[in-house]
Amino acid sequence: MEKTNKGIVDKIWDFFASVKLAIIIFAVLSITSIIGTIIEQNAEPERNIRLLTKFFGPDIAPTAFRVFDSLGFMDMYHSWWFITILLLFAANLIICSIHRLPKILKLVREPVKPLSEDHFKGVGIKREVVLKGKPEKVKVTIELAIKKMLGLNPSEIKEEKGYQLFSQKGSFTRLGVYITHFSILIILLGAIIGIFFGFNGFLNLPEGEVSDVAFSRNGHERPLGFSIRCDDFNVDFYGNSDMPKEYSSVLTVIDNGQEVLRKMIEVNVPLKYKGITFYQSSYGIVPGSGDRGVFIFRITPSGGKTEEVRLKFGETFKIPNTDITGKIEDFSPAIAFDQTTGRPFTYAEQMSNPAVYISFSEKGKQKYSGWILKRYPGTWNLPDGHIVEFVDLWGIQYTGLQVRRDPGVWIVYLGCIVMAIGLYIAFFMSHKRLWVRLIEEKNSTRVIIGATANKNRQAYERRIENMLDFIVKAHEGGH
Repeated sequence: MEKTNKGIVDKIWDFFASVKLAIIIFAVLSITSIIGTIIEQNAEPERNIRLLTKFFGPDIAPTAFRVFDSLGFMDMYHSWWFITILLLFAANLIICSIHRLPKILKLVREPVKPLSEDHFKGVGIKREVVLKGKPEKVKVTIELAIKKMLGLNPSEIKEEKGYQLFSQKGSFTRLGVYITHFSILIILLGAIIGIFFGFNGFLNLPEGEVSDVAFSRNGHERPLGFSIRCDDFNVDFYGNSDMPKEYSSVLTVIDNGQEVLRKMIEVNVPLKYKGITFYQSSYGIVPGSGDRGVFIFRITPSGGKTEEVRLKFGETFKIPNTDITGKIEDFSPAIAFDQTTGRPFTYAEQMSNPAVYISFSEKGKQKYSGWILKRYPGTWNLPDGHIVEFVDLWGIQYTGLQVRRDPGVWIVYLGCIVMAIGLYIAFFMSHKRLWVRLIEEKNSTRVIIGATANKNRQAYERRIENMLDFIVKAHEGGH
């Protein structure tokens, strides 16, 4: 047999129509996406170096960071190679679908036809029953059962010894997989639109500060089109540990000089405005911000009402209805005490365990002094029954925001809806066909049922059994 020499176009077509290529591309996409999920995208280098230290150790982590950075993994979804993989995946999916679509369309469009006796023996589902009466009378019961129990509207032909009824339903369900393929292409389109026309950056915004720009990973400014202000930042910890339980920011959107939106955001609870989303990502202390902080206290004199005061470092306050004056002498963002000497020391640069040292005097004479810790209410109680609660040191922390603009997100949502429809059709609906032969035998009729289903055959068999029970009972009740 003479071999046909394929041209370059045919070879390229066969290459992209290969299922093996689809498996390889999907595996590469999965592996790179896992890496891109573990490595925080567009984050500050220090964050990913700390992450890589957990995997490779402190000595290798900086080198690993440089390698991953040179390969584009720090901004993977904008890298040329990841976009190339997406385009290859799309081309493979399109060509595979086109290559196999004609055969499926032929099955979808092909009308159901009566079967010969030989073909009837080869159907997947087969049942028989003998009913009293002529085929003409039995046929009425059979047609009723098919319509009521299977939702089919059968056609019929006259045969030598009786009739044959035949029908089908759900031939379009064979296209479910192609609807799913189409949905993947829609999702890829939305992703590529987001890559080329979107923005993924960050913004470290101190409490009380306003910004109208965000920053890309390489430090380039990206105008927001409005301003965002951090009104407050708070972090809660697990018990007495320094492990953050949750942290949140109160943000205000200012557009054309007007405050138009105010919202508290947390991890996985972002703020959205004009297509830009602000996610709570990190936090820290603003370097050199010691002079700008405002200490907030709630002061409750013994038997009196609580008052709130705001002070700068070194300022004094008075406990209401007394002559006692307190002065802020020192501050630590994360205080601890030496177990041997009892001396205080700062063990971290984060606001992990903030404390303020206050000296109290009465009529000019030193009365008592000590550390008041924000997280330990027991330190708020003064010796003579007054309470000085350290609420916050406002203005020295920043909230780390991940800023994202993705104009393709609605296309991705549309693709997800189409995918759900395609998967439902592909997995929960099937192409069902039915043939029923009515053969006259003396004073009775032999009913031979044949059926096929390309999916969920057992469920279809149960429906055939139920239909057969209905036919027997209905026919017997008619006599």
